[in-house]
Parts: sequence; structure tokens; C-alpha cells
Amino acid sequence: MERPVIGVMPLWDEQKDCIWMLPGYMRGVEEAGATPLILPLTDSEAALKRTAALVDGFLFTGGQDVNPAVYGEPKSDRCGEVCDIRDRMEAFIFREVVLNLGKPALGICRGIQFINAALGGSLYQDIPTELPSAITHSMKPPYDVPAHAVRLLPESPLAELAGKERLEVNSSHHQGIKRLAEGLQAMAWSDDGLVEAVYMPNHPYLWAVQWHPEMSLGDEDSRKIFAVFAGKAGE
Repeated sequence: MERPVIGVMPLWDEQKDCIWMLPGYMRGVEEAGATPLILPLTDSEAALKRTAALVDGFLFTGGQDVNPAVYGEPKSDRCGEVCDIRDRMEAFIFREVVLNLGKPALGICRGIQFINAALGGSLYQDIPTELPSAITHSMKPPYDVPAHAVRLLPESPLAELAGKERLEVNSSHHQGIKRLAEGLQAMAWSDDGLVEAVYMPNHPYLWAVQWHPEMSLGDEDSRKIFAVFAGKAGE
């Protein structure tokens, strides 16, 4: 059986003026039986349509903060660096390919935040100041160990995949879902109430998690997340 191709959203280093990639994203896709393809950073609709035709699914990776303009709010002084061209690129792919054509997509960290914002939800621009708690959402290295637990919605797709009610996850973010977008269903929460995983019930496959399974591939639950995504892309 031919391996499905997963389009991986590029990471952008503004200081070095370069596209780059964390190996965990590539390894997670490859070990799940798919072929990763790093996408070009562009907002050219013609280029994106041509590129999208080559892939079977999309991985919305981590990276800079989502510009609050995406969800109709002014940028606070606590919001970090943004990448407007990436916001425009992902908005086009998400709308025209993931939603309109039903191609599978998985969001990780910034990915869950962007998907929620693109569907009309909003974000905490800075969790430590807007949702202070004892939960460690921005851990220090190493990132392949748990930072906190999340509770899973019973009978949700993620709970069925994991076969348990709680997961121990890593965590490296300062933004997160504030108002959940219409059309998304939460699948997991941290103990301070922050949404940690979502899916779209009316889509063939659209999942997103706030933690970083690509940094904890020694964990079976992390590998399962990539495996089900690759499987859906290969259907």
C-alpha cells in the first residue's frame, strides 16, 4: 500500500530569515507509516492549491503566536512574535482544503490554537496573566516527560484511542483556547479547565492537541495520535 503524504506546516525563524523544522514532527509522521513533506511558506493561492493537490493530510505544527487579528482582537503586550504570512497560508489551506475538501488534519500546540481561531473561537493571549493556576503549561526541558495530566471526555475519539480517562502530557505554550469555536468538541482539559484537545464531529478527521506528542514519541499514546492521523490520510 502506498504511503500517504502529509503536508507539514513550516516553522519560521525571523531572525535567521529561514524555514526550519523540528525532527519530531517528521519522525512522528514517518514512524506512523506516512511520508512528511515540509510545505513552502507562502500565501500564494495558486502555489498552495498546487501543493495541496500533492498531499493527503495536513499537520498544523507549533510556532509563533496566532495574530489576535485572526480572532478579531487587538494584540496585547503579552502576545509574542507572530507570523502573518503563516496565518494567511494556514487560513487558506484550512478553509479551502481541510474544510471544503475534507482532507484529514492534525493540529499540535499552535495548531489547536489556530484551528480554534480560524473557526471563530478566541485565545488567551497569555495564560499566566489571564488564567493563572498551579498547572505547568510552559515546562522546561527535557520535553519528553510529563508536565501535568489531562482528563479525557468519556467515549470521545481520544478516550477511545487511549483506552483511559487521563493522560500524562508534556506542555510548552503560553497561549490556549479561551472561547471554543462552534463546530469543535473538546476532548480533554487540564485540571485548571483549559481545553487541551478538540475534534470536529462533522469532519472526516480533524483533531488537535495542545501538548507535543512529537516530543514524546517514546510514549505509546503519542505514537497512537500520529498513527490514527496517518491512517485516516491513507484512506
